[in-house]
Amino acid sequence: MPEIPRVPAHWHFPADAASVPRARRAVIDSLPHALRPHLGEDLRLLTSELVTNAIRHGTCPKSESLIELVLWPADGHYWLAVSDPGTGKPTVTHPDPTSETGRGLLLVDHLAATWTVRPRPTRGTSVIAGLALRSHP
Repeated sequence: MPEIPRVPAHWHFPADAASVPRARRAVIDSLPHALRPHLGEDLRLLTSELVTNAIRHGTCPKSESLIELVLWPADGHYWLAVSDPGTGKPTVTHPDPTSETGRGLLLVDHLAATWTVRPRPTRGTSVIAGLALRSHP
């Protein structure tokens, strides 16, 4: 009989800066305690970068947009999908050394075992990143 997978953790947050720490806390709180020492800091950083990008680039100011997060284990990874209503396709940039922004996806690219951008079936964009479990429980 196949193993029944865990139900993904799922949240919606308003598209404002106050949602970034709330999203980090929610994601880390849903991670099994045994994995927190191994994945917690990377997952916290991925969440911060992806939620911040979704708010800055995937929503309209003064709208009532929501950012959606889904976290689930599969195929030896913990996957985080952050979705927004925008239609843009996030790409890695290489800002000059004096720039104060533009390094978020470089960080995601460094931390994640793999990541991608997918259009949503009805409206919006999802950035999906996977952290490898390696030999952790």
